[in-house]
Parts: sequence; structure tokens; C-alpha cells
Amino acid sequence: MIHETSCGAVVFRQDQGALKFVLIRQINGRHYGFPKGHMEVGETELQTAYREIKEETGLDVQLIPNARAETNYAPRFRVRKKVIYFLARAADDHVTAQPEEVSDILWLDEDEVLDKLTYNNDKEVFRLLLDHLKHGLDMM
Repeated sequence: MIHETSCGAVVFRQDQGALKFVLIRQINGRHYGFPKGHMEVGETELQTAYREIKEETGLDVQLIPNARAETNYAPRFRVRKKVIYFLARAADDHVTAQPEEVSDILWLDEDEVLDKLTYNNDKEVFRLLLDHLKHGLDMM
């Protein structure tokens, strides 16, 4: 069995009092999800999340370390993948898609995110981290 770990974040910003969230679509995928990617040797979870967000979206973010969610799944036969997500506040709304990997980036409100996400594990991660965000659990 091969074990892989990726890290990323539910990236948000406030837009005139409303929360907006980033979703990306990978070039080779048909679904939208959150920015994430494989950990490199010597990186921490937070370093990986920050690097992947910057590479895939061009955004500078402030990661919120104690707002964390984890999901596990099998992307291929004999492969188990763990994905760790954090909340991340974007410094601004200017995005630049990584041309080799990302075909689309969207800023969406809460309801639009839930409608656009394909996978239930992504929806659960979003709901959990949204709850942290809305209740301000030692994050700001």
C-alpha cells in the first residue's frame, strides 16, 4: 500500500461583509475543489499548504493553523491519500491560475461552493472549516 499526503486550504476573503471562497479546477479534472498538493521532503503541513496555494492561485494567504480538517480516500488501487486542509485568509482577490495545472479559479459564496463541489468529503471539510470561521474559534 502506498500512502500519500497532500495539504491545502479553504481560502476565503471578505467582500463588503460577505464571505467569498476559492475553488479551482485542475486541468486534468472535471470537478472543482480546493487548492492543495503533495508535501515535499522537509516541508511542514503549513509550508506545503502555503506553497500550493501560491503556486496554483497566485494568492498570498494567512494560514490559520488551528482551523484544520483532514480527509482520507483511495485515488487509485493500492493508494491511500490523506489530505490536510486549513483555513486561509487571502490578502486580496487577484488570482493567477498556474497554467500547467489549473484551468479555472472561482470566487464563490457559501451556497455556490456547496453546489459546485462534487465530492462529499470536500463538502464535509468545507462545512467543518466554515463552522470554525463563522464561530471565530481562536483564528483571527
